[in-house]
Amino acid sequence: MKYYIIAGEASGDLHGSNLMKAIFEKDKEADIRFWGGDLMEAVGGTLVKHFKERAFMGFAEVITNLSTILGFIKFCKEDILSFNPDKIIFIDNSGFNLRIAKWAKTNNFRTVYYISPQVWASRSGRVKDIKRDIDEMYVILPFVEDFYKKYDYKVTFVGHPLLDAISNRTKINAADFRKKHQLSNKPIIALLPGSRKQEIKKILSVMLRMTDKFKEYQFVIAGAPSQDFEFYQQFINKENVTFVTNKTYDLLSVSYAALVTSGTATLEAALFKVPEIVCYKTSYISYHIGKRLINLKFISLVNLIMNKEVVKELIQDDFNEVKLEEELHKILEGKQREKLLQEYAELEQKLGGVGASEKVAALIVK
Repeated sequence: MKYYIIAGEASGDLHGSNLMKAIFEKDKEADIRFWGGDLMEAVGGTLVKHFKERAFMGFAEVITNLSTILGFIKFCKEDILSFNPDKIIFIDNSGFNLRIAKWAKTNNFRTVYYISPQVWASRSGRVKDIKRDIDEMYVILPFVEDFYKKYDYKVTFVGHPLLDAISNRTKINAADFRKKHQLSNKPIIALLPGSRKQEIKKILSVMLRMTDKFKEYQFVIAGAPSQDFEFYQQFINKENVTFVTNKTYDLLSVSYAALVTSGTATLEAALFKVPEIVCYKTSYISYHIGKRLINLKFISLVNLIMNKEVVKELIQDDFNEVKLEEELHKILEGKQREKLLQEYAELEQKLGGVGASEKVAALIVK
């Protein structure tokens, strides 16, 4: 069969690559054309657009780049018509994908959504459009299946693909990793400041203020694959700060603690059993618009899945030097660290075990 996959951002590229591997295994004649990133391209198929080209963050930036975004949408529709796939597979990235899905359904394409838009967090009115435009919905968070039941829409919980990605990764030798990246023997505090330039600049500058306060640790910045090394050079001229790029899982596997921007990375750190603090800050306008639209108690996936505060969230004005230092002390030693590790074990059980990519691929191919 012919499959057209649309993913955005690094996490979509990761999950899309694992899904593609599973599809190729189950459908030897599969022809895949996709929007994604380097990981998906490495699997095979044909890359149409890289997610780096359309990485716009926040309401203000989306508005100022609206003509570019509309151009991508127009091009995507034309490309789908030319390829004429048997199924279109949407992975997260709701702002773009739901627009394409509406058009695709009116043009009689079979539509599949893997990793639901966050309608459970904001703008639940979109569920009506999803029911109309999406033939098959596969969700990766257990509470999302319950959410859709309230709207009489049957979806399938398949488990979380991060469990697959972490389980299938090539294990590293900690000593070799330290030697390769010129790291000392000090315990590592990983810094995961996001993937977009705007959020990295806002967040990493505050994170790096901890380097002079915790000199018995070394701080390692996890570079995002979407950004070049030259961009990070402005941040790594401090003593006790090192940089690695595109090696987040390897870094987390040897880290003692982490400061993490909200997103998939919060769950990744938890699954690697790394005590973390969730840090988030955006522009004043974007924050206050988002605050009025999003109706959640938490912003991190860890806390949302557990339905309680497991990891500390420092958001907007709370994300400052004083509070970050205070919370970092708590997760580096004592009872708070021990409690976090216990909660992480329960979190993993809730996620349904490995095999999400294979389950989704089997259902899609079938």
